[in-house]
Amino acid sequence: MADDSGNEEENAVTDSEGAEEAVQAEEGAPDLDEPDGAGNKSLDMILDIPLTVTVELGRSKMLINDLLQLGQGSVVELTKMVGEPVEVLVNQKLVARGEVVVVNEKFGVRLTDIISPMERVQSLS
Repeated sequence: MADDSGNEEENAVTDSEGAEEAVQAEEGAPDLDEPDGAGNKSLDMILDIPLTVTVELGRSKMLINDLLQLGQGSVVELTKMVGEPVEVLVNQKLVARGEVVVVNEKFGVRLTDIISPMERVQSLS
């Protein structure tokens, strides 16, 4: 009789493993044993979501009257100094800092500092 109870326990363990694999397959959970390409289907869903990327050179506060006086050739003084890092925002959240560069006669930003996830969480409070 002791031998039968041992077999029952072994069968229960095997059955529970099989059930767990079936649940993963039904839920679409990626199989960690498969090559890289198989688990990327869930990531593909978010790759086409549009994001707004903004590079902030600086800020300025002005009165409406001063704003209405601006015209072609007007200069607006910003809060940042020359050479200070610019801020890169994605959907109005700071994600990086960088420096302005010129590439093929167009402006670009070379990222010099990526904001860590912990810093992003701290900036929310």
